[in-house]
Amino acid sequence: MSDELNMPIEEQVAYTDDNIRHLSDMEHVRLRPGMYIGKLGDGSQNDDGIYVLLKEVIDNSIDEFKMHAGKRIEIDITDHKRVSVRDHGRGIPQGKLMEAVSVLNTGGKYDSKAFKKSVGLNGVGVKAVNALSAHFEASSYRDGKVRTVVFEKGNMVSDTTENAGPEETGTRIVFEPDNTLFVGYSFRSAYIETMLRNYPYLNTGLTIMYNGKRILSRNGLVDLLTDNMTATSLYPIIHLKTEDIEIAFTHTDQYGEEYYSFVNGQHTTQGGTHQSAFKEHIARTIKEFYNKNHEFTDIRNGIVGAIAINVEEPVFESQTKVKLGSTAMEPGGRSLNKFVGDFIKTEVDNYLHRNTEVADTMLQKIQESEKERKAIAGVTKIARERAKKVNMHNRKLRDCRIHFNDAKGDRTDESCIFITEGDSASGSITKSRDVNTQAVFSLRGKPLNSFGLTKKVVYENEEFNLLQAALNIEDGLEGLRYNKVIVATDADVDGMHIRLLMITFFLQFFPDLIKKGHVYILQTPLFRVRNRKKGVYETIYCYTDEERIAAIEKLSPNPEITRFKGLGEISPDEFKNFIGKDMRLEKVRLRKDDLVKDLLEFYMGKNTMERQNFIIENLVVEEDITKESSEL
Repeated sequence: MSDELNMPIEEQVAYTDDNIRHLSDMEHVRLRPGMYIGKLGDGSQNDDGIYVLLKEVIDNSIDEFKMHAGKRIEIDITDHKRVSVRDHGRGIPQGKLMEAVSVLNTGGKYDSKAFKKSVGLNGVGVKAVNALSAHFEASSYRDGKVRTVVFEKGNMVSDTTENAGPEETGTRIVFEPDNTLFVGYSFRSAYIETMLRNYPYLNTGLTIMYNGKRILSRNGLVDLLTDNMTATSLYPIIHLKTEDIEIAFTHTDQYGEEYYSFVNGQHTTQGGTHQSAFKEHIARTIKEFYNKNHEFTDIRNGIVGAIAINVEEPVFESQTKVKLGSTAMEPGGRSLNKFVGDFIKTEVDNYLHRNTEVADTMLQKIQESEKERKAIAGVTKIARERAKKVNMHNRKLRDCRIHFNDAKGDRTDESCIFITEGDSASGSITKSRDVNTQAVFSLRGKPLNSFGLTKKVVYENEEFNLLQAALNIEDGLEGLRYNKVIVATDADVDGMHIRLLMITFFLQFFPDLIKKGHVYILQTPLFRVRNRKKGVYETIYCYTDEERIAAIEKLSPNPEITRFKGLGEISPDEFKNFIGKDMRLEKVRLRKDDLVKDLLEFYMGKNTMERQNFIIENLVVEEDITKESSEL
């Protein structure tokens, strides 16, 4: 103690001029990448940072198209690693090319004359791409010359100007994300194609070439809804547009509501003020048209809609621009809510007056929704009261501290819930989880097969009702409490069946939960292969037979092999390795080709002859495998 008291002050607190450090623009981005692109990731999830990098580059090219400069954008990705984006716009002014791609807060978007309603990040986006890339080059083709600047990890290595020859005016960006930041990354074509398709939907006349494949749209938002709907529309899609706003919507026989929203071409996956205005005024206008006391929930049940607006200097709630916060169409100008409301009130009302058949079909759908709601009103009331009581202490839910719908917070996107089977599995996860971001919901056993049942079952079945309450999705996805809903079951036949039953439940009553990419399957190892070397166990967890064989070969001779029959057999100490930063998740996807009704009928309906024949034709007999392996 006396030694500490006698310690010179400068040794106790070393805070001098040397502690004050100024970071360059590139250093700052590399040190704090999350501020600019959200999470890093390896490309296995569609919101990983590498896709944000790609998007920031493309957005600049889209802005050129919006300014009527260049109708074609060529995107090539080599070996799933290196990206090239070439547009045929005006080209970045060559005198400022270096600054435009490396100095933060430098860009043309500040000049509203050059870019009135832009997508890009006002002088941030491409700099972040530069800073987070192992290799980055920008070429501007203008006035018969091409200037190219090359960077590595944000540091410039060359700057050249040459004759452009026959090359058209425009900009070419090449980048390769830094694999020391994006460890083991790989661009997935499925995610990229989904992202790219949104651009032509919102910019008719634009052609995107992706690795030689042409992507375009002739009917805007109508094409978007047609390509994404997995249920049949009850009437032709209503498509209305004017300067600065375009909407499209229809009703289907599915439960819930499904929306797609865009601002200046940016896909706002979490909605925002424009989407809220769209929902509100669609329901109000339809209610006033029929002049009946319909509930908004009945009017919107089964709706599939899209809205795209252009806003001057939009305000987003995060750097990744997934949710709009703007309340005005331009700074100090028109109310955004009123602008959307006036358009919908006029145009939708006129459309319904002109198209009486559509109006009649819509009314029939609303009345059917109303009839079902009233039929289960008593059950719903009891279920809600029960849910309120258990919210204080939901015995099936082990909640986390951070939620997806929190107003503020840095880790809301990390929030997830594991749906487990039985107490043993949920016990392992509960003990090894991150209590800040990971919740656990424990199923009693196999849930009810909900195929063909009405929404009444959601309220009558205690387990389903408690799950709905835990997720907070009764009134739509706006209140969703967890970004990832993860089904965590054993990798055996029973586990597979539970997965099917849960996915059936979501597809039946909350299809938008899957379409918006919130539902996942947890992949857990089937085998543990280990061997003691120099007194220390070297352990490899294997998810497939191929991985097991490779691990045995690596850890030979005589490795110890353990087969995990269920999640409950994995100790909490081990389980934390499988639900941490290296967690393997398989996203449940729903495509246009997946006709939900037909799929569910086949897999979860009555035991039809078609299904029996399918099982017989695909049956693998154990004896055949044994015989085959003995012959080898």
